[in-house]
Amino acid sequence: MKRKGSILINKVHRYRQLMPYLMPTRNESVVYYDTYVHAAQLLKFLEQAPTEPYKITLTHLVVNACSIGLYKNPTMGQYISGQRIYQHEKAEISFSIKKEKVSKAPIKVIKLKIEQNETLLDIARRIHERLNVERSEKKTYTDKEIDLVTHLPGFMLRFFVGLVRWLDYYNLLPSSFIEKDPLFSGVFIANLGSIGMDAGYHHLYEYGTISIFAMVGKIKEMPIVVNGQVVVEPMLHIRWSYDERIDDGMSSGKGIDSVVEILEHPFDYFVLPKT
Repeated sequence: MKRKGSILINKVHRYRQLMPYLMPTRNESVVYYDTYVHAAQLLKFLEQAPTEPYKITLTHLVVNACSIGLYKNPTMGQYISGQRIYQHEKAEISFSIKKEKVSKAPIKVIKLKIEQNETLLDIARRIHERLNVERSEKKTYTDKEIDLVTHLPGFMLRFFVGLVRWLDYYNLLPSSFIEKDPLFSGVFIANLGSIGMDAGYHHLYEYGTISIFAMVGKIKEMPIVVNGQVVVEPMLHIRWSYDERIDDGMSSGKGIDSVVEILEHPFDYFVLPKT
């Protein structure tokens, strides 16, 4: 069955074809994985990154690194829908932000479809444009959608959500609905380090198409062993949750490690403007 923006994967091992029936939900198929990024070069890159017309932040780098990782390892962009395996044609990434750095500030979620040839500055510009909209008082499409459905009585809301799930299962959801919904994405990133928190483990959403969740912690000094000696270096802790049904462990590990490689060598993968 066709899905706009996705490819149906037909040629998979018989065991992998069976997995969505043996484990029909994402959270009974979730695998948790820890990575630590040597962050010395990352900090150096951020020091040299421009602050105008928009400041380059760690969030921009992680989003860009994940998009590169998805194009280098396309099977990491796969997901299960209706017991079938699909693959996003483009790198689609969602991430959360708070309107303000206070505990009661609302959380906003941004979704970006990133082209393979987009640069770090292209992505940073698009993120800042979206942030300006999300942080304004103007209601976005998602705000209006949530306002509408949450005003429904409970029994109608349950029916509506059930209908959406049914339509999605049979690929009958309008493409305009999928395009704007941030949970119909490939990867979700939550940068807890931006509010001074360490990384935690996160569940996967049963709703939508997200098969990978990345929790990014704050960069901090940690003891590590280098050439048999204990040294202290700045490290970035990222905790991953991913749906094991989308690919085997070796391929999934390779995809995640490619993101770590990119973040550890930012000058090799991201281009800064010439001054």
